[in-house]
Amino acid sequence: MFRKVTSVAAANLGRSFSSSPINLSAQAKMMKAMVYYGANNLKFENRAVPKIIDPTDAIIKMTQTSICGTDLGIWKGKNPEIEEIAEAKEGKFNGRVLGHEGIGIVDEVGAGVRNVKKGDRVIISCITRCGICENCSRSMYSHCNSGGGWLLGYMIDGTHAEYVRTPFADTSLYKIPQGLSDEAAVLLSDALPTAHEIGVQNGNVKPGDTVAVIGAGPVGMSCVLTSQLYSPSVLIAVDMDDNRLAMAKEMGATHTINSAKEDAVSKILEYTEGRGVDCAMEAVGAQPTWDICQRVLKEGGHLANVGVHGKSVNLEIEKLWIKNLTITTGLVNTNTTEMLMKNCCSGKLKSEKLATHQCKFEDMENNYTVFKHAAEEKAMKLIINF
Repeated sequence: MFRKVTSVAAANLGRSFSSSPINLSAQAKMMKAMVYYGANNLKFENRAVPKIIDPTDAIIKMTQTSICGTDLGIWKGKNPEIEEIAEAKEGKFNGRVLGHEGIGIVDEVGAGVRNVKKGDRVIISCITRCGICENCSRSMYSHCNSGGGWLLGYMIDGTHAEYVRTPFADTSLYKIPQGLSDEAAVLLSDALPTAHEIGVQNGNVKPGDTVAVIGAGPVGMSCVLTSQLYSPSVLIAVDMDDNRLAMAKEMGATHTINSAKEDAVSKILEYTEGRGVDCAMEAVGAQPTWDICQRVLKEGGHLANVGVHGKSVNLEIEKLWIKNLTITTGLVNTNTTEMLMKNCCSGKLKSEKLATHQCKFEDMENNYTVFKHAAEEKAMKLIINF
């Protein structure tokens, strides 16, 4: 899950951000891809297979991918800067292959790649990083000063294609270990680290804490799941969909609240004996869910904003200033991916339950429609197989 970002990566002149429109050469190798051409304009079409541009690149043959809420936002036109960045870098906008999640097999590596080789099965991180710049040395990989950050499906072509070029392959790919399911591997691209870092870590969840997760979509559900690594005593999930709340209960929530049927603030206060929660995670990106969060925090609590907001929200600072609260935001850094991977392999994180649908890449247009209507389709994460 991402916010609108026009980071250093967009302005950095040392990296290559080229798209892969159809090559006029009759000998160009072609692939299928889901391409964004502007608001509400997606096309499933032939594109040229990407090639190595920089010596630190790798080309990955995709085996599984997924769709993120951010991809839907781009489809709806929430990120017009995609076109602006392409025009500034390349002189024109040739469409953008969407997607920043997935796993695949290394097909080719640049001369400077050392950690992966042709044939390796890898997780493609949603964040690309050089690993050596000032921000990378601070583990702020999403703000890599060397032209990394959120690139795939945003500044360069992404993973909703049969092949993808991944810059900084040595530090942006993870070999898939034995014992890790394909479903968990896909979730480790984005959903699990986003929830853990921006929700749980930023929210300072500790053993015995009371926690409320507002919004039980894929990332909110991942917040429910990864919160349990820190043993909260109360873990409340709030949503407007009974099916998702049932899943949250199955995945470890101690209490669930349907905010369409009852007052979420009152119920959270009831479940915490009137004290409120130590941590409230906003996992939707809307004023109503933000309001729940800011009204249920106890003194010294943490409001961890995970949701992507398309417009401003009202902060009730006149009521909150005296409570010694901490409010955090963030773009995932993927600096806990390896730790989460170990917990998935050990069975501590049973993330496979989030993979509710198995789909075919050839049905990509329908896959987007299914995910757009996720509540009606009872969909959480779609695992899209090539």
